[in-house]
Amino acid sequence: MNRYFQKSPALISIMPYLVCFSAALFFAYELMQMHMMNAIAPFLMKDLAMNGTSFGNLCATYLLADVIFLLPAGIILDRFSTRSVILIALALCILGTVGFALATSYPVACLCHFFSGIGNAFCFLSCMMLIARWFPIEKQAFIIGLVVTVGMLGGVIAQSPFSYLSELLTWRRALLVDAAFGVVIYALIYLFVYDSQEKLDAKKRTQEEIPFWEGIKRSVFNLQNVCCGIYTCLMNLPLMVIGAVWGSLYLTQIHHVSLTKASFIVSMICMGTIVGSPIFGYYSDRSRLRRPWMAIGGVFSFVIMCMILGIPHLSEAMLTLLFFALGLFSSSQILGYPTITESNPKELTGTSMGIAAVIIMGLPMLAQPLSGYLLDLHWTGLVMNGTPVYARSDYLTAFSMFPIGFLLALVANFVIKEPKKLKGFQQV
Repeated sequence: MNRYFQKSPALISIMPYLVCFSAALFFAYELMQMHMMNAIAPFLMKDLAMNGTSFGNLCATYLLADVIFLLPAGIILDRFSTRSVILIALALCILGTVGFALATSYPVACLCHFFSGIGNAFCFLSCMMLIARWFPIEKQAFIIGLVVTVGMLGGVIAQSPFSYLSELLTWRRALLVDAAFGVVIYALIYLFVYDSQEKLDAKKRTQEEIPFWEGIKRSVFNLQNVCCGIYTCLMNLPLMVIGAVWGSLYLTQIHHVSLTKASFIVSMICMGTIVGSPIFGYYSDRSRLRRPWMAIGGVFSFVIMCMILGIPHLSEAMLTLLFFALGLFSSSQILGYPTITESNPKELTGTSMGIAAVIIMGLPMLAQPLSGYLLDLHWTGLVMNGTPVYARSDYLTAFSMFPIGFLLALVANFVIKEPKKLKGFQQV
């Protein structure tokens, strides 16, 4: 396949898009594994006899694997073939999904969900590596936005469609269907994803010119990496906690909508991100500015989150609109990624992204069990059909972290500097 592309001038021009968007299917698949927990929450909590804290801990095992393996993932991607890394990581995720479907105890379910999370540590970093090698700087934010759009389709599928499939087949059989879908994606990536020659050359330069610990030191002490990681993490927090864990329970218990409709409304966060990511990327690339667009996203996300939590009686139409708007404006978080790649040497793209990604995924790893703990903190102990029932005040206590997070994201954005590379200057 690679030789065929090299011999076909007509296909050479589309190869960067084919490579990056085929790899984006891996990102979409990993988002499915994370967000499906929201769709199957009632079934899981009943089947494995879990309360809010234990379910939050189960969900957090996925992000725990992320945090443990993200920095090694970045270092590995700087030094080895991105294509090979993607194929190995995706295989681990598929095996984890099959094991989760067959799990009959809480510890086994946690272990298998952890294995799926290992794959997630590599998926988005792999896409960023491919984009950094296959596309020029002035197009990268827009392409990242499109890749996030593809990825968020996985989050959408994991909501209402997956909830319906679980009701139709049981959650275990739905997970086996999910694993089969992963095998199809594996085949597509095997056929269409290749490393660019620049990637192979950069790998050699990294091994020859930048010592291992020196590369880590330069990435850790680059304030841009830390602040971009904090901004992206906090802007992404509702997607990781409401979208992936508690959204459906919140809507069914507080706003009294059906589980299928609740999953659909929660999926609007992903839909908003699908629409907003390429828009923020396009206008950021066009204006050659990152920070103003990141600030706009933070301000509007704060206002919308306050409306969701502060207005007691919302119609299904209004909830749908607000959840979509939340995803739309919080998608400004995607601008943190090109800011990182533009603020570091190409030889350290993976390591720098890995440092930031530890922050990006580390806080949600803590936030998911913390939200469960806060829900249980003043819980009356009421259980219906095997599922804990929480009051509005319980959800307000747990979800107060989101508006606070948006304000802190704006503080981090104030510290971030516009990348010199974006303006056409050589970075010093």
